[in-house]
Amino acid sequence: MANGDKRDYYEVLEVHKNASETEIKKAYRKLAIQFHPDKNAGDKAAEDKFKEVSEAYEVLSDPEKRAQYDRFGHAGVSGAGFGGAGFGFGAGTPFGDIFSDIFGDVFGGGGARQRGRGRRGDDLQYTLDISFEDAANGIETKIDVPYAKRCGTCNGSGAKPGTEPKTCPTCRGAGQVRFQQGFFSVSRTCSHCNGEGKILDNPCSTCRGSGSVKDTKTLSVKVPPGVETGNRLKVTGEGGQGTKGGTNGDLYVLINVKEHPIFSREGNDVICETPISFAQAALGSEIEIPTLDGKVSLKIPEGTQSGKIFRLRGKGIPVLQGYGRGDQLVVVRVETPTNLNRQQRELLEEFAKISSEDVHPMGKSFLNKVMDMFK
Repeated sequence: MANGDKRDYYEVLEVHKNASETEIKKAYRKLAIQFHPDKNAGDKAAEDKFKEVSEAYEVLSDPEKRAQYDRFGHAGVSGAGFGGAGFGFGAGTPFGDIFSDIFGDVFGGGGARQRGRGRRGDDLQYTLDISFEDAANGIETKIDVPYAKRCGTCNGSGAKPGTEPKTCPTCRGAGQVRFQQGFFSVSRTCSHCNGEGKILDNPCSTCRGSGSVKDTKTLSVKVPPGVETGNRLKVTGEGGQGTKGGTNGDLYVLINVKEHPIFSREGNDVICETPISFAQAALGSEIEIPTLDGKVSLKIPEGTQSGKIFRLRGKGIPVLQGYGRGDQLVVVRVETPTNLNRQQRELLEEFAKISSEDVHPMGKSFLNKVMDMFK
């Protein structure tokens, strides 16, 4: 089916675009059971529907693929899906884990495979606070991440050293219990052993039978230039340790950029406000402006008004994983003098006496607008 002919994946799963992972999985479970080939033998329409639902779930259940799809539509995930002879859920197929997870308890046959497969470690999230400058320029830093690691006492088995887990008497090691339901032979995960097929009479005293213990590891993380609050960095394989040969989870580093006393950010531009005196604004001046690259000189023309914005090209934030930089926008604020001494007051009073309308361009403009209102 061509991309242009495909239905929207959210429409296929009958969920809204802000649906959570749990809602997406629940919707898929319902539709996949409804259209599964085992329940619709020889029904080509049901098979096509099942493929469509499964393809939608493959994309929307993966955070990275979902982000690409939300941004670019079907073109962003053109590699996803099943093509005719490639359809299936056997070992080694990309969809094997999803099939086993959702249908193992309903249609049977998945218990031994699930029980024999190691459990993947948990994904972890770590919030990293960095300065405004480090977010702009990039940084490599070390972080201490708490995680669950394989118990060294029992080597992850959960059993006390010198003992072994016993076969579950309820499911007899199958990990599932099977019973007849109408035309189907239905299997469910054994509640006695939680699908493991084994029970622990003598749990490990170190991990209390869980097979893992809490620990902390130090990792070096490279933060690229241009990140901002809310960006996530994925560190593959540095999450929780898998058990029974399962792969490790991943670590997601959530970026939080601290506020800066001078700079703020809009897109890739840096915003900076700087005060200037009445004399500098009226007569013109040259001042120093702080930037991410150090101080630069900025010429203030005579007659500059408060709120005037000057642009420093290429002095902003680097484009994340791209080329070029934003600009720095300097907003000048003219300060009104306070606590005048006698001489300063006399000079300003003299200035006020000799001033004409020509030196008050904004006031003249405002007065004209007011007069126009009452014409």
